[in-house]
Amino acid sequence: MTADLDGRDPDGLPADEPRQGGPALAVAAGAVPALIGLAALWPAVGLGLGSLTEPGPGLWPAFVAVLLVAAGAVIVRGALTARGTADTEAFTRGTAAVALGAASLAAYTFLFELVGFEIPTVLLLAGWLRFLGGEKWITTAVVAVLATVAAHLLFITALGVPLPHLIGS
Repeated sequence: MTADLDGRDPDGLPADEPRQGGPALAVAAGAVPALIGLAALWPAVGLGLGSLTEPGPGLWPAFVAVLLVAAGAVIVRGALTARGTADTEAFTRGTAAVALGAASLAAYTFLFELVGFEIPTVLLLAGWLRFLGGEKWITTAVVAVLATVAAHLLFITALGVPLPHLIGS
């Protein structure tokens, strides 16, 4: 985007300020987390909520899902007012990086259960370091492997967390 002599972009906005996304993106910014929360609530309830004195495995995931739905609803409500749409930025290259990060986390959770802890963790860290962080391949490889080894030693070996894993099975 080029700025003219008075420091404004072609749309008349100050060149150093992000472009506004408008009302549709403002609503989407709240609707997406609300929908994710609703989608997460179903399996959380299926795990069993238990009670406050004897919580079931789904209680905290359900709590977080409800918070997502509530936060999304507040954002949508704010987006439907005149005040809410001015705060929404248009999609940028950074938006794609966030979407890629979220998609890679979804793939990680799927692969985590399928093949264990180690391989998905190395792949996730390598992808983030190289493609989102722009690190060199050697740095990426060393950090991804060492961080995975450290996490394995901490959670599986030292703390005995029952994670699905390949090494030391």
